[in-house]
Amino acid sequence: MEIKICGPGCAKCNEAFDLAAKVIAESGKDVTLTKITDFQEIAQLGVFSTPAVVVENEIKCVGKVPTQKELLSWIVDGS
Repeated sequence: MEIKICGPGCAKCNEAFDLAAKVIAESGKDVTLTKITDFQEIAQLGVFSTPAVVVENEIKCVGKVPTQKELLSWIVDGS
């Protein structure tokens, strides 16, 4: 599974990345976590507000830091 955190590196983007890393570690699942800071690459994913979370190329969250519960459900359930 691949999760991408999109954002220029602002406080909320860093918070989303750190939270995702924590939830991934706690889940024990095999997940690749990537931080995308290039605006062109972010736009190509269809994201126009940050922070954003993209799970398996599906935009799950835009413009806010997701909750721990949301992240865990995307990792465990894939939903």
